[in-house]
Amino acid sequence: MSYWDNKSVMVTGGAGFLGSHLVDDLKSRSENIDVFVPRSDEYDLRNRDDIRRALDDSDPDVVIHLAATVGGIGANRENPGRYFYDNAVMGIELIEQARQFDVEKFTILGTICAYPEETSVPFSEDDLFDGYPEPTNAPYGIAKKALLTQSKAYRKQYDFDSIYLMPVNLYGPRDDFDLESSHVIPAIIRKCVEARERGDNSITAWGTGEPTREFLYVKDAAEGILDATEKYDRSEPVNLGSGMEISIRELVETISDVTGYEGDVEWDTSKPDGQMRRCLDTSRAKEYFGWEATTGFDTGLERTVEWFEKEYV
Repeated sequence: MSYWDNKSVMVTGGAGFLGSHLVDDLKSRSENIDVFVPRSDEYDLRNRDDIRRALDDSDPDVVIHLAATVGGIGANRENPGRYFYDNAVMGIELIEQARQFDVEKFTILGTICAYPEETSVPFSEDDLFDGYPEPTNAPYGIAKKALLTQSKAYRKQYDFDSIYLMPVNLYGPRDDFDLESSHVIPAIIRKCVEARERGDNSITAWGTGEPTREFLYVKDAAEGILDATEKYDRSEPVNLGSGMEISIRELVETISDVTGYEGDVEWDTSKPDGQMRRCLDTSRAKEYFGWEATTGFDTGLERTVEWFEKEYV
């Protein structure tokens, strides 16, 4: 019998990039599952009454909270107040109302933007509160980190079963390819493919290209979140990552090769680099609930480019 059999599951953000893949995975795990996705045009999850209505309409056994107001480094710079308020109030109210509705399990999706700007690599969950986040990402990161404190407090006082997961940067099919709000992989894929199609001689990338990042294929992330929801029952935060580390410069070169773009890359050093290194210690996920990423970066990147060219070109 599956853990998910005869369960009602509310997935906030279930129509988004990660959420759509997670809902697909959920439905493959049980034929007897009721999945409810509260849409933003019907439920404003920053509003207590709308949250209560969503919980009343779905009567969930499990809530998986993926919804977030988030974007790339440019969007973070332009919306610090919005990103702090939206993510803090949405998460805090969801957890409180879920407790009042006697939800059995609440899975919180945090962010590695919560880590201190100066963190030893690979990032260990034990270092999460050892300093202030990189300033560009701090409002979003701190809003999400507050939910970890709430999770621990609610487990201690109310015996409320909530877990807190921190995925590294995600990529894959169905990502956001809008250059105003996208993260680095979809942005560079779009720039390379469009430049190739137009015959442009160059594209522009932000920063120096020196920072490093780690990336996790979206389907691996969805699997990790569901595995943790099934098997993990503690409030200590857990990283979800692939264990790889690549510089932004090497990333752009790799995407250029995969997309067939042969022009130059001009680096706009007036734009910020963000945190200089990001790579996670993923051993806790394997130890606590037996999960590790299985999709190689080249394979995931090829699938992402193939999806973009099919949908956009």
